[in-house]
Amino acid sequence: MVELKTTQEIERMRVTGQFVAEVLGELRERAQVGVNLLELERHVRQRIRERGATSCYWDYAPSFGRGPFRNTVCLSVNDAVLHGLPFDYTLRDGDVLSMDLAVGIDGWVADSAVTVIVGTGSEEDRQLVRATEEALAAAIAVALPGNRIGDISAAIAAVAEKYGYPVNTEFGGHGLGRTMHEDPHVPNDGPAGRGYRLRPGLTIALEPWFARTTDRIVTDPDGWTIRSADGSRTAHSEHTVAITADGPQVLTAR
Repeated sequence: MVELKTTQEIERMRVTGQFVAEVLGELRERAQVGVNLLELERHVRQRIRERGATSCYWDYAPSFGRGPFRNTVCLSVNDAVLHGLPFDYTLRDGDVLSMDLAVGIDGWVADSAVTVIVGTGSEEDRQLVRATEEALAAAIAVALPGNRIGDISAAIAAVAEKYGYPVNTEFGGHGLGRTMHEDPHVPNDGPAGRGYRLRPGLTIALEPWFARTTDRIVTDPDGWTIRSADGSRTAHSEHTVAITADGPQVLTAR
């Protein structure tokens, strides 16, 4: 069931969104050569505790994972793209790191993700990250009242096609608000003009993610970390967006 939010409820989600944006900004600064992923996890735990917020990931046990998830941020390196469990790994020059954070404050949730290149990196990796950012911007641009979920999906897929990246539709965007995952599902590919009609009050997480040379995925033995099936590099960008009569509002703007 899709729950439409009031203007006041969207503003409460914006408070959460700005906290999520702040913490992701801090992680971007900290994700340097020689930094251990567990240091990033500890920083997020501290910030959540200081703010009196709640991690949406801690104890999360959906059907697709081997729960419960016992971390506060998803950290996915190189060919890993989604649900990466922080582990004892020291970042190296050229690593591609996707960081996904979902938090609740006073009962309202926001979700966002960013991919960074550690150190110098390659032009191929920079292009992959840019493609997800462009796809996210394209998705937000069509998140207008009267349009449909399919318009968002088609906008993301068009950017992927421009860059020559295949698109996986098993995991994509989703509604959110009182919880991290609500209806509707927002695939990263699909026909324009189809699906749920966008209405003011709808709040959704838009999250294009691409692997360079495959649309197939595999899951690590940890039951959570999702990787490209062929080992190619990956990237992921995400914002929480509210549909309003005045157009889309990005609640997790950095």
